[in-house]
Amino acid sequence: MNDTTTRLRRKPGRRWAAAVAAIALLCGVWAVGCGESAQNGKAAAAPAAADAALDEARPAGHDEAALRDAYREHAELFEGSRFPSAFQCGKCHPTQFRQWSVSQHSYAQLSPIFNAMQAKIDKGVNGTNGDFCVRCHTEVGMTLGESEFMSNIDRHPVSREGVTCVVCHRLTEPLGKISGRIPVAEGQITEPVYGPTGRNTELKKAIAAEELATGPGQPGRKVHGELRPFFRITTSAFCGSCHDVTLFNGFRLEEAFSEYKHSPAVTQGVQCQDCHMGKEPGRRLASKDDPDFERINYAFGPAAKVGDYETAPRKLTNHMFVGPDYSVLPPWLFPHHRDAVRDEKEPNTAGGRGLATIRQWQTFDYQAGWGTDEFESHVPAGSSFPPRWTSADDRRAARKIITENQALLDEMSRNRLILQRNGYKLGDIVTQKSGPDGITFAVQLRNGTDGHGVPTGFDVERLVWVHVAVQDSTGRVIKESGDLDANGDVRDLESTAVRNGDVPLDEELFSLQGHFLVRMDHGSEREQVLSTNYSPSPLPFLRPERESAIMQGHPNGARKQKNNIEALGERWMTYHVRKEQLTGKTPYTAVVQLKTAMVPVNLVNEVSDMGFDFNLSRRTIIQRLMAGQRVVWEKRVTLQP
Repeated sequence: MNDTTTRLRRKPGRRWAAAVAAIALLCGVWAVGCGESAQNGKAAAAPAAADAALDEARPAGHDEAALRDAYREHAELFEGSRFPSAFQCGKCHPTQFRQWSVSQHSYAQLSPIFNAMQAKIDKGVNGTNGDFCVRCHTEVGMTLGESEFMSNIDRHPVSREGVTCVVCHRLTEPLGKISGRIPVAEGQITEPVYGPTGRNTELKKAIAAEELATGPGQPGRKVHGELRPFFRITTSAFCGSCHDVTLFNGFRLEEAFSEYKHSPAVTQGVQCQDCHMGKEPGRRLASKDDPDFERINYAFGPAAKVGDYETAPRKLTNHMFVGPDYSVLPPWLFPHHRDAVRDEKEPNTAGGRGLATIRQWQTFDYQAGWGTDEFESHVPAGSSFPPRWTSADDRRAARKIITENQALLDEMSRNRLILQRNGYKLGDIVTQKSGPDGITFAVQLRNGTDGHGVPTGFDVERLVWVHVAVQDSTGRVIKESGDLDANGDVRDLESTAVRNGDVPLDEELFSLQGHFLVRMDHGSEREQVLSTNYSPSPLPFLRPERESAIMQGHPNGARKQKNNIEALGERWMTYHVRKEQLTGKTPYTAVVQLKTAMVPVNLVNEVSDMGFDFNLSRRTIIQRLMAGQRVVWEKRVTLQP
């Protein structure tokens, strides 16, 4: 490379031709490197080397913008040859892209809490957990050979997309429960994709109408040239490939699919997609045996829009995948926005023409109002901004992205509440005893879905609880359960304040959160936030069990204590107001709230020593986590002694 650039300097008249040859040579090396599982990072190093050659070789009087655009397209061809980006898919599938961009799938790898947690687990077992956790969250990144511990800022743009389009639509084999280890078929955007029907009629019409390119060497907008049938994508078994997670030592971490297989929904022929990809999150809008079920339950419209051509209307599945998680990231980073993030290296190949790199975005003070009309019309003379944001036009462009993303986040929040209200039902509140010696009443909580338990999935970290406050006629609270300690945790065994003796244990806490239990040296068990070794007994590495977990009912080292409610099930909790708590100022009122949070604050504290991605502090993470806590249901009842 040094010899090449030296020759280019010596012979200006031949610079451009030599540069083209150098780039072609580099891209050839790059493509070989990609074909060999990205050995030694060759695929990542080539663009920088080619860029250097281009900088040395630019001809006099060249058009910088045109040159850069040409190079970007050329580089995108090779960098996108293994796994296309969702941004590429979104050019023809804007509806699906918009839904996916704010989904739990697209947040999977970006989540700073997840990344700190998987790093903490790997550290606790001396790396023997391998890519078990992160593999599910970035199939692309692990296939590209990225480190389990690297910052998301430096990951490949498609890797940051988490469960991106190709993870589902490039799966070619009808695999069973494989704990998310998905063999995604590689190839450029022109390679076949897999869907429920495999019908190519509309695709061929679009290709002909817009003169689309279906091969890597053809000019024009590139699209997949073939749609192949993959019926399993319409079944719950497809979801179960990832949503039943069992570690190699027999530890059952997530059991959403297993719960489904034992639910009433199975006998009705209901699939996961019917509730989670229909019009309303978490609920079917018609009976499965209704002849118009699909028309009632699902949206209908064109599956693709290419230029001015729209495909014929058909059933559309919702790719928003509403769930209990919510973003703690700044709104310029999530949801995924075509105009937001430029890759750290030049050019930005997979994520469109981004406004700024992540590191540049981190210097944008969106909370101070940068880019708003109010701020920009009153900027004091002499104000200084970071180099990337000295232009008011750039700040306004950044604000536009943030405003659009925030609107999408608000839409997701509304849908999340719908989902939670469909899944959780605050039932009856019954007074069982009332008199001068005290009051006893019971609260019912029901599972509103017939497809699985609630919560499900990673239920050891899903905080769903009941907050009860009994007040006298003056509004004074005489009894409370489900309140938070000074750190933001409920007063359970994982509360630091409870362990320190600062507040009492909430013995009447009505919580559906499961717990990890680890085996101690002398036969007892201990509850822990994570099932790794800071108790005496868990080994500092993971290995397959020597004894049958099936015979024992659980693995030797650790197990999960489930506390969720089975499909269509119910649970009651009894509360007691003692005689000495009564004030005599009647009537007494019980305010009962069903509340949810993504994860408990103690989990953030547990993993904070690993640090959080995107330079986020523990305090910021906790503030945003607590801001996402919500009251799903509330009831007020009168309790007469």
